[in-house]
Amino acid sequence: MPHQLKSISKAGIPEAIAKAELYRYLNEPEEAESICRDILVVDADHQLARRMLGLAITDQFTGAAADRYAEAHSVFQSLRDPYERNYYSGLLQERRAKAQLHSGCSAHILLPLVEEALRCFAEAEKTRPAGNDDSILRWNRCVRLLESRPEFHIEHPGPAAFDSEDSPPADVPLRRKT
Repeated sequence: MPHQLKSISKAGIPEAIAKAELYRYLNEPEEAESICRDILVVDADHQLARRMLGLAITDQFTGAAADRYAEAHSVFQSLRDPYERNYYSGLLQERRAKAQLHSGCSAHILLPLVEEALRCFAEAEKTRPAGNDDSILRWNRCVRLLESRPEFHIEHPGPAAFDSEDSPPADVPLRRKT
């Protein structure tokens, strides 16, 4: 006999949000994700639960093909506030790039993700609430990430020159952008 999910009460949403935040702080994003999904069953348009769900999904990124990038993107695009849509979309791109970088992906391949994050943060900055510099802080982090790894700016001769392991052949010199 299959087990069925139970619904939480609307009155329990604030406490559930607090628990989801705690699980994210404890680096237990699967638990936070589950709680957010329970909240969204009761209140499908709960913006904080949507935002936290997207963050919990990105907390689970490993740089693997199985990362749920499209799902997180969909969650963040469903946010009503244009600032939040742009800010969290930028955060998604940044986290995706960093996860893939940590998993061994070549930095120069990830440059479009970081550039998209920068674009989203720039858009968010235009509509940010007074006193909210989060989009600027994230922009600066992305710029520092780019500066910390010169390989982000290496030009390669083109896809035909690469082998299956995404590295240039030994006899092809690398050129730096100027």
